[in-house]
Amino acid sequence: MSLLYPFVVDDGGRAAAGYKGSTGDCGVRAATIALGLDYADAYESLADFCKSERASKVRRGISHPRTGVHTVTFSRWLREEMGCSWQATMGIGTGCRVHLTPGELPEDRRLILNLSRHFSTLIEGVIRDTYNPDRHGTRCVYGYWWQP
Repeated sequence: MSLLYPFVVDDGGRAAAGYKGSTGDCGVRAATIALGLDYADAYESLADFCKSERASKVRRGISHPRTGVHTVTFSRWLREEMGCSWQATMGIGTGCRVHLTPGELPEDRRLILNLSRHFSTLIEGVIRDTYNPDRHGTRCVYGYWWQP
């Protein structure tokens, strides 16, 4: 059995900002945790950015921080508005090469992880999220963003 990253429950300041209930806000939560942003400010910034999104035959509806943000839109927001850099860890047809397991990701940066249908955060070798997304070390990491 491989070693696993430690896990800390962190909602990114969502509850403190007055937001209640469960929702699909993993993108804004991951950004607030990794970048040290205020949840309400990040939520509004991302919501405004999503308004520029164009409809697509592939995607259903326009993104919103509460119900989920399309990866393409989230990536553009992180790069254009937050100044983040992107590092892909797999490509089309390559299969999963990097897992949410110690030794496979840099631990000297605050990372926003792109996982299958989820965004999470890895800070100094600790997963910070509302639940542990590691799937016992088998969760594939498609790539990650960080602020240089």
